[in-house]
Amino acid sequence: MSPRKKILLLHLVGQYPMAGIVWQAAHHLVALDRLGYEVYYIEDSGAPPYDPRARSVVEDCSYGVEMIRRMMKRFDLGDRWAYWDSGRDVWHGLSRQKVFDLYREADALVNLCGTTRFREEHLACPVRIYLETDPVFEQIQLAQGNEKTIQFLNSHTHHFTYGENLGTPECPIPLEKYDWKKTRPPVVLDLWGPRPGPEGKVFSTVGTLYNVGKDITFRGERYYWSKHVTFTRFLDLPRRTNQRFELAMEIAKQEHRTLLESHGWEITDPVPKSSDPDAYQNYIYACRGEFSVSKDLVVRTRCGWFSDRSVCYLAAGKPVIVQDTGFGRNIPTGRGLFAFDTLEEAVDAVEKVNRDYASHCKAAWEIAREFFDASKLLSEIVKHAGL
Repeated sequence: MSPRKKILLLHLVGQYPMAGIVWQAAHHLVALDRLGYEVYYIEDSGAPPYDPRARSVVEDCSYGVEMIRRMMKRFDLGDRWAYWDSGRDVWHGLSRQKVFDLYREADALVNLCGTTRFREEHLACPVRIYLETDPVFEQIQLAQGNEKTIQFLNSHTHHFTYGENLGTPECPIPLEKYDWKKTRPPVVLDLWGPRPGPEGKVFSTVGTLYNVGKDITFRGERYYWSKHVTFTRFLDLPRRTNQRFELAMEIAKQEHRTLLESHGWEITDPVPKSSDPDAYQNYIYACRGEFSVSKDLVVRTRCGWFSDRSVCYLAAGKPVIVQDTGFGRNIPTGRGLFAFDTLEEAVDAVEKVNRDYASHCKAAWEIAREFFDASKLLSEIVKHAGL
């Protein structure tokens, strides 16, 4: 029997040790492991870690390292992991030498979210997959001839994106230079699945309201890398329905919190829900479904992006109502999953779900199974990469 091929997953659980990030990594790791690959988790970007307890970037990486250790144990992935504390030049998990050996021995590495800028040791791996989870920004940089973006993308041998409408008449953002392949956020279905219990009371979402640093202008249009820009259009939703809405969101500005609460939105601390993958999963199961807006950048470009968080809700058998990014071109909507552009459409979607809740829960699970099954999506990626 020939030895299993090795695939290294580069990601950012230690840098951002929150449960949504853990689930994103885990769905890839578990799926690749089940497909027969010897999979490793490697984090050596050198980026300073964020500590959710301090709500700040910190020097001490111990919280993030422990999150990686717990993730690997939780999903039965053993000790095949490493984290580089660049500030102290200390390796946790596998040794520096073992990681460098893996770069030479592995059949492929997957740069999930593009979290790692490659150094010489990474380039020893023959297949280097860029798996882009947040489309549009890099494509605009590429179209504008940004040298750093070109150098970064050139360092990969294969390029995948969640922007399913990029380069189509539906979307103004081109796909250039590389043989881009389209994919979606994967979910390992049997790690979720509908769970019997009382119907949840609130539509919820988890995340951050206000983001900075990646706003960008293209062909005279300014696009914003933040949800606070789009949320203002839907402030009146709680007043227009009898439904409760809860935001487990980081809201740094008191003015934003005050505005949302004055319109009937319930706000809860996201940190306890993100303390580990089980807490995150239990929170989703306790909710009625998801309601969320999306970043202005993906909404106005109609790029077709879909959230890996929303996929978790679907896989839990929870209906999802999210702002339209053009994903309905590729994924069916109207049962279990709804896309809205206007306040009226959001109100209508909430009313439809509540009129026939059980049937929409069933439809949500079926959408997860048909369109987001990790075994199918990851099989296509490794096939395209020649693995």
